[in-house]
Amino acid sequence: MESDFYKKVLIATDGSESGKQAINAGMEIARLSQGKVYALYVIDTAGYPQEIRDPKWKTAMEEHFKTFGLELTAIVEEAAETARVEVEFIILEGHPAEKILDFAEKHDVDMIVIGSVGKTDVERFLLGSVSEKVVRNAKVPVLVVHGKRQ
Repeated sequence: MESDFYKKVLIATDGSESGKQAINAGMEIARLSQGKVYALYVIDTAGYPQEIRDPKWKTAMEEHFKTFGLELTAIVEEAAETARVEVEFIILEGHPAEKILDFAEKHDVDMIVIGSVGKTDVERFLLGSVSEKVVRNAKVPVLVVHGKRQ
């Protein structure tokens, strides 16, 4: 069953449980529509101190986040192989909600799939939820996926 609706699906992932469930949901939607997946991981540089005095620390931080992003690539590629879906993995730096929305608009995606919670409750209260910002500002449908309940 091929659908013309969701040919370009953007999956925003962060390694959280709900992010992993978003990968599965997004892959299934792309499989059913015989579409393509853009798997996006955003290195959240909003949490960096404004002035990092030690360049070694900054480099170590950047390498850590890039390594984590590459580990997510393996999870996404495995899911894409299982679903037989074409996937392109992208790593960006900046504020996650802004980068997700910008990427979706620039690449004319048909749907955004995102996990519901990637941060702790306190961080979400102080900073605002990335998924909430994406839902409120996206110009395309957004599927918010919850992690498995225990």
